[in-house]
Amino acid sequence: MTTQADFLAEEWQTVVAAPAIAGLIVSAAERGDRTSELMAIAKAYVEAKKAQPGFDLLGELVARAQETIPHEPSVRERPGVDGLERIRTAVALLEAKATPEEVDAYKRFAFDVAERVALAGRSGDVLGIGGERVSGAEHEALQRVAEALGLPPETAT
Repeated sequence: MTTQADFLAEEWQTVVAAPAIAGLIVSAAERGDRTSELMAIAKAYVEAKKAQPGFDLLGELVARAQETIPHEPSVRERPGVDGLERIRTAVALLEAKATPEEVDAYKRFAFDVAERVALAGRSGDVLGIGGERVSGAEHEALQRVAEALGLPPETAT
């Protein structure tokens, strides 16, 4: 079983931050209700924390996420600039040190975070009426996130 102890501090920070970055990339793709989108990220972590006993890689990751979620303004304001590369780096680190099952669970969690952001609100609505569930820009962002995670393209459909 892979744990935080298997990573250097900087590596662990990259691994822990990447799922939130995936959500921020989707959030930045379309002007929307940022509060709902940030709440969707937080809810994904809370639910994962409840579902994970804390004794596996994903459990440890979500338990420590609050300490390492990106706080630097460049990531929050412009996640697409280096966010996809940070996601690729996190996956590469995991592929080098974790089991295939842990890597798969991580990828699914990170994509779930991004997808929840896309579904957090409607794009183009007026006072909550109309609009589309996932905008074209959000769909494209989901595709880029899926690609960075090494997931099949149909994941983001």
